[in-house]
Amino acid sequence: MASHRRPKQPSRTRVTVLTTAAAAAVALTSQAANAAPSEKPNKDEVKSKVDKLYHESELATDKYNGAKEKQDKLEKEIGTLQDQVARGQDELNDLRDGLGLMASSQYRTGAIDPSVQLFLSSDPDDYLDKASTMDQLSSQQVETLKKVQAKQRVLAQQRKEAAEKLKDLADTRETLGKKKKEVQSKLAEAQKLLNTLTTQEKAALAEEEQRASRSAGDRADLGNEAPASDRGAAALAAADSQVGKPYVSGGSGPNSYDCSGLTQWAYAQAGVSITRTTYTQQNDGTKIGRSQLKPGDLVFFNNLGHVGLYAGNNTLLHAPKPGTVVRYESMDTVGSFQFGVRI
Repeated sequence: MASHRRPKQPSRTRVTVLTTAAAAAVALTSQAANAAPSEKPNKDEVKSKVDKLYHESELATDKYNGAKEKQDKLEKEIGTLQDQVARGQDELNDLRDGLGLMASSQYRTGAIDPSVQLFLSSDPDDYLDKASTMDQLSSQQVETLKKVQAKQRVLAQQRKEAAEKLKDLADTRETLGKKKKEVQSKLAEAQKLLNTLTTQEKAALAEEEQRASRSAGDRADLGNEAPASDRGAAALAAADSQVGKPYVSGGSGPNSYDCSGLTQWAYAQAGVSITRTTYTQQNDGTKIGRSQLKPGDLVFFNNLGHVGLYAGNNTLLHAPKPGTVVRYESMDTVGSFQFGVRI
């Protein structure tokens, strides 16, 4: 006769665990179903973030420009020093050859000790320090040896200076590379944000940029303020001729510009040499307040992050930021005013 056994009932503990797990799974599923997708930033948020990145890239660009300017200057200085060292070495060789000829002649006539020739050709400094041999030298030889000494000291100093500048150049080139990468990173991040916008949102941003601009045809709005000086007027006229040229980080003309590249180029056309970066251009003239501004003055914004040329009637002529062109713009839309500088 078959044995009938009741199935083993699950323990109370196992039932509790299963029930809890099932409840948790249902809760998670419900949360996942009801969870809202991560919100995409709207047009204004993207614009704010992009403007901040552009400002940071402009600061990095300025540091890049400064390092580039320093590199160019160091390369010229090193080239000059190397030329001086080469010429100095030729002069030193000629002096030594002359001493060698005099010493050989005196040696053949018995007028000088044989060891003197060795002193003359190998170590003039040490030779002159040996007072006991001085009476064996002619006044011409003493004078020539002094010239050799002086030339050796100059050459040693020039070689040391050149070596220091070469080290400085290597450090500057390293800084240049880092700043270039920083600029590229900021611009890439900004572009990535802009790519999240819809076609309509991009069009709306472009329209806002267009409204911020004052085209070359709006010159009547500039009023008739007298320029700061003839050179200021000439610089402003030169910058005006570049309206519509694109902003490019590191651009210094004549095909593209960044902010300080435009101001430097404009003043160069007026026959005035100013430095390359905003943080050095601030020292190229006399600082003035907003109420003192006249057409042609440099105008600085955003903690030395931006510079342009005052054009009159509260208007700036500048290279604003990536994606824009050289244009006129109300100073009220540019950012935080710092000061003007009259060149």
